[in-house]
Amino acid sequence: MAGSGVFTEILDGDVYKYYSDGEWKTSGSGKTVPIINPTTRKTHFKVQACTQEEVNKAIDAAKTAQKSWAKTPLWKRAELLHKAAAILKEHKAPIAECLVKEIAKPAKDAVTEVVRSGDLVSYCAEEGVRILGEGKFLVSDSFPGNERTKYCLTSKFTPISFYLYCYHYQWSKMHKGLISCVTGKGSEIGDFLTMHPGVNCISFTGGDTGIAISKKAGMIPLQMELGGKDACIILEDADLDLAAANIIKGGFSYSGQRCTAVKVVLVMESVADTLVEKVKAKVAKLTVGPPEENCDITPVVTESSANFIEGLVTDAKQKGATFCQEYKREGNLIWPLLLDNVRPDMRIAWEEPFGPVLPVIRINSVEEGIHHCNASNFGLQGCVFTRDINKAILISDAMETGSVQINSAPARGPDHFPFQGLRDSGIGSQGITNSINMMTKIKSTVINLPSPSYTMG
Repeated sequence: MAGSGVFTEILDGDVYKYYSDGEWKTSGSGKTVPIINPTTRKTHFKVQACTQEEVNKAIDAAKTAQKSWAKTPLWKRAELLHKAAAILKEHKAPIAECLVKEIAKPAKDAVTEVVRSGDLVSYCAEEGVRILGEGKFLVSDSFPGNERTKYCLTSKFTPISFYLYCYHYQWSKMHKGLISCVTGKGSEIGDFLTMHPGVNCISFTGGDTGIAISKKAGMIPLQMELGGKDACIILEDADLDLAAANIIKGGFSYSGQRCTAVKVVLVMESVADTLVEKVKAKVAKLTVGPPEENCDITPVVTESSANFIEGLVTDAKQKGATFCQEYKREGNLIWPLLLDNVRPDMRIAWEEPFGPVLPVIRINSVEEGIHHCNASNFGLQGCVFTRDINKAILISDAMETGSVQINSAPARGPDHFPFQGLRDSGIGSQGITNSINMMTKIKSTVINLPSPSYTMG
């Protein structure tokens, strides 16, 4: 990226600087953190290993900037966000290149992700004006036992700014210090930041780390998406071509490395053979290789992830699962694999591979499928394929998940829809409106009027 000429001002040699108080800085620690390219398994980027004192300064700067931001008219805040979104989309190519090298996201999908982020910023700007500009006027006699002598004006203030591509936010002339990008080692600044008294809200996407954060964070709002074992239930009357297409889309896009990916297929025995054959035919057409070539299946993000996936595959093989393809791995690159006749005693039936390996469990009743879904430690999303809308609604009601898609693969978006999980899948609800509300403080001012008898006496 250093050679691209776009981000050169934020580089110190071959190390990216961190962003704090409106400036790009080099950490006083003199240390760096390597970012490994999943394809080459070699260091591709380096970032600063910031110190706790540098974290303190970034938070202090944000606190100061927030007071100024809170006084900025809503239309002006929206204007700046729209400008940031436009800049983001204008420079989508170099950002997408970073995604390709850092997480092996296929090139075309990386560009789409950047554009989607810009669109998300613009939508947030409009929704923020609508929500934050809405005042409420409450009257005391609307609640039983109260006279009409108390009026309450409620307003929302100091929404916590979100972090998105701060280099481009810098160009949009956001308030100095409002956005920071602090990098470093978890052992040095991870817990320090989580438990910092200056942090008013935490939004995090991850797995075990998120659970650890929730245990250490103080009394602040938490918004966490921590993984899923998203179940796909397929009934006898389902459109099997539609189901197979969505299983491929839901289970193997971005190599299955999505929290909303189809993680287990629960199919009625009577149609299982037909469905598996249709999915196998589509798996055979998936391209495998480097993200730069826009392959369907690209390397998983870390070697430890690849090792974990291989452990699940080995366990399934030892316990008698049917391999629809030969298992193949080169470094972090794992070829797509469909496992049929998976049983509940296999790890792959319950654990999240976060890779291009998908188990199929054959069921003999809808109740069996619902039971498996609800017995999971996760409860993020699920989907149901059937032509009977009544069955679909009943099954959806019975599935203990944050969202259920009918005749479609699970999906994160559209981004203004509520997005939440149960159990180990997280806490709090995402989605633009929900996120803005969570990151907003409510303040009430109560006006006490003289009682009617006093005024008229």
